[in-house]
Amino acid sequence: MNAGAPAACLTVAGSDSGGGAGIQADLKTMMALGVHGMSVLTAVTAQNSLGVHGVWELPAEAVTAQYRAVADDIGVRAVKTGMLSSAVLVETVAGLLATTEAPAVVDPVGVSKHGDPLLAASALDAVRRELLPRATVATPNLDEVTQLTGVRVLDEDGMRRAADAILGYGPRWALIKGGHLAAHGNEAVDLLTDGSEELWLRAPRHDNRHTHGTGCTLASAIAAGLAKGLAVPEAVTAAKEYVTGAIAAGFSLGGGIGPVDHAWRQRP
Repeated sequence: MNAGAPAACLTVAGSDSGGGAGIQADLKTMMALGVHGMSVLTAVTAQNSLGVHGVWELPAEAVTAQYRAVADDIGVRAVKTGMLSSAVLVETVAGLLATTEAPAVVDPVGVSKHGDPLLAASALDAVRRELLPRATVATPNLDEVTQLTGVRVLDEDGMRRAADAILGYGPRWALIKGGHLAAHGNEAVDLLTDGSEELWLRAPRHDNRHTHGTGCTLASAIAAGLAKGLAVPEAVTAAKEYVTGAIAAGFSLGGGIGPVDHAWRQRP
C-alpha cells in the first residue's frame, strides 16, 4: 500500500441497481468508514425497493479476472464476500481467497430482504465445504443459519448452538445476527464467538421498516475495521455501532422497503 493511501478493502458481491444493498452498499460503507473500496462483481440484479426482478450471473473467468487485477496490483487489506449465487462462483471465490493473506468476512447471502432467493440450493454444500473454512468472520442471519445448519434459533441458547454449528464448518469467528429474534422485543442482539471467547452485542431495535442492505452494510463495516488493523471483536463492535445508526436513519425510497443510510454520520 502506498504511503498516505487509505487501507484497501475489497468486496466480492452482486450489484443492486436500487443502490441499497450489494456492491453499492459495500462501497458506500467503506467510504463512510475511511477505507478505499474496490469491487469484484459476481452478478447483476434488476432490483428496487419492491424486490429482485432479475439476476444475471457473471462467468467465473470474469470474477477471477477482476479479483486478480485488483489483488495483484493494488493489494487488499481485507475482503468481504456477499452474493455468490451458484456453486461454481462459490468455489471460484473460495479458491481466490485461499491465495490472499488478508482477513475475509463471509456474508453467506441466502435470500434478499424481500424474500427473493439469491443462492441456489445446489450451492449450499459448496458454501459449507469451500467458503466458510476461508472465513475470518462468518456473518449469517437466523434464516441463513437454518439454511446452512438446520438449527432453528428461538432464543439466546439457540444462538449459541447456531454459532457452534457454523464454527464446525471452519471459520475462525461466527457472528450470529439475531435481529429477527422476536423474543428480544426492543433489543437487537448479536453473538460473536470463536468457540472460547463470547461477545454479546446489544443495541436498541429501531421502529423503522427501511432496513434494506443491513447485512451487506454490517459485513462491509467489519471488513473496513479489519482493513484498518482492528482485531475481530473491536471491528465487529464498531460495525454494530455503525449499522445501528444507519438503520435508525433509514429512509423511504420507492414504494417498498427503503435502504439504511450509509452516510448518517456525515449528515447535519
